[in-house]
Amino acid sequence: MGIFSRFRDIINSNLNSMLDKAEDPEKLIKLMIQEMEDTLVEIKASCAGAMAGKARVGRAVDELRSRADGWERKARLALDKGRDDLAREALQEKHALLTELGHREKEFTHFDELIAQYQDDIRQLEDKLVAARNKHRILVQRHIHASRRLDAQQKIRKADHADAFTRFESFESRIDRMEADADLVNHKNKSSLEEEFAKLEKDDVIEDELKQLKERMNKERA
Repeated sequence: MGIFSRFRDIINSNLNSMLDKAEDPEKLIKLMIQEMEDTLVEIKASCAGAMAGKARVGRAVDELRSRADGWERKARLALDKGRDDLAREALQEKHALLTELGHREKEFTHFDELIAQYQDDIRQLEDKLVAARNKHRILVQRHIHASRRLDAQQKIRKADHADAFTRFESFESRIDRMEADADLVNHKNKSSLEEEFAKLEKDDVIEDELKQLKERMNKERA
């Protein structure tokens, strides 16, 4: 594929449409960026070559003009000396140089137009390249976020799995049993303490009743 054929394909391409059809948009963008960069290098090299050609032709044009002016001066000198024959020959040389000069000037104009086209192509391709790089950056960011979301969703689904909840429920049951055992131990300790106090209170009642009984018996004896 020639440089300008590739360039026109790139410039005329509908980037979004191509991405919609691609199985791997990120990979396609990378390939397009590489193609654009390679094409841009070639166009810039061609433009530099055209500029060099223009400079070379420009020097030739200046030289032909100078030589043509030189033959005109010689023709004038010959006329001043009465040498019409020499003046005629000098003018013939001048005419030949002017003919060549006309061809060179057309070539110079062609280089001007070619360079302008190269520079326009470079600007368009650079704009396309910026757009493609921005698109690639956005796609990479979206891919990263999508991967993170997918990973998070997979972990959520894994956590929602019945086995996971079964393990949670089993663990919760173990905790319930531990709490119940702790309450039972606490209840036993509390019951024992209450029994001790009840016993003390009962002892006091017995002692009081014993004391009262003794007092009544003493009165009866008296």
